[in-house]
Amino acid sequence: MPAKSEKQRRLMGAALAYKRGETKNVSDEVKKVADSMTEKELEDFASKPKANKKGKK
Repeated sequence: MPAKSEKQRRLMGAALAYKRGETKNVSDEVKKVADSMTEKELEDFASKPKANKKGKK
């Protein structure tokens, strides 16, 4: 399930990078999110939503 907003997507991306060990200096909020979710869940939330084409269901 992709994030609902760009801000949420960025937060999940930062948490994912922290969980993978790619960044070290992050806020307490990012640490809390990273600790409470799996890497797969973070990947899903950090992904951009698919474009919704009109006329297709």
